[in-house]
Amino acid sequence: MILLFLSFRTPQRYFAQVKDMLPVVVVHGGAGQIPKDRTEMSTAGVCSAARAGYTILCGGGSSMDAVVEAVSVLENNPCYNAGCGSVLNIKGEVEMDAIVMDGKTLGSGAVSAVRNIANPIQLARLVMDKTSHSFLTAEGANQFARSMGVPEVSPESLITEYSRMRWVKNLAPDANPVESQMGKMGTVGAVAVDSEGNIACATSTGGMLNKMEGRVGDTPCIGSGGYADNLFGAVSTTGHGETIMKVTLARLILFYIEQGQSVEAASDLGLAYMKSRVSGLGGVVSVDPQGRWAARFSSQQMSWAAAQTETLHYGLYAGEHFTQSLEKPL
Repeated sequence: MILLFLSFRTPQRYFAQVKDMLPVVVVHGGAGQIPKDRTEMSTAGVCSAARAGYTILCGGGSSMDAVVEAVSVLENNPCYNAGCGSVLNIKGEVEMDAIVMDGKTLGSGAVSAVRNIANPIQLARLVMDKTSHSFLTAEGANQFARSMGVPEVSPESLITEYSRMRWVKNLAPDANPVESQMGKMGTVGAVAVDSEGNIACATSTGGMLNKMEGRVGDTPCIGSGGYADNLFGAVSTTGHGETIMKVTLARLILFYIEQGQSVEAASDLGLAYMKSRVSGLGGVVSVDPQGRWAARFSSQQMSWAAAQTETLHYGLYAGEHFTQSLEKPL
């Protein structure tokens, strides 16, 4: 009888511990080497995004609501390579990519090479919610946006002086756009688990600096730029898209979680494999169904922030982890 009593009580205690860890949201502002004069802005931005996502969760919103809100905040912040602030292609134009994925249904929505849209992440969610498709691109995505009543913005409103300066600099014959991309703030993303245990991810980017017109990287590709599954967790990635796609980084990390690795170990294993196999650097934010999370990167820096149990966590350099009460204003 004692044994039966213990076997009955243990799952209840475990369930209580899991519920105590939920909800949680984790965001990133891109992997690379962030210029010293922009580090404070980058850290403040991801902290604001994490707070915004957590507020949604605490108000009863879903994990999908939270990640879309968090990423929208980052798209609206000109410090990042997403939405306003996106890098420019070879022609000096903005072309943006985004993805969302729902861990409960494995439904996803993605857009690529979109223009004139302030928040591509919101358009990606509409693709998931309002169509029978998973991925729309270029003019087709813009046509869909118009049919949904999504307001168009002028191309110039998405271009910052900083992005234009970097575009001009990298037109030089000896410029290396890949190295330059990893040397600045990049792709943004978020993962979350809500109080019901449902998981979601969202990732958004302006792509690679001075890319060919029509180039699409990892961000909108399911399994590369992001993946979410209620059974195992969620991942949002950042880094050099071509190398991330070669190893399907987001899904690879969830595979390691399936094999019994912790969310932190799985993230490290995925990044290490990408570095050793294809010489790729990058970063991820990851979360498992129990609310355990990680923000890991192989690049020099990655701005990140997480909100859980009324505490804000954030960092920028490897091994850096600051905390403060969410009741304290930024």
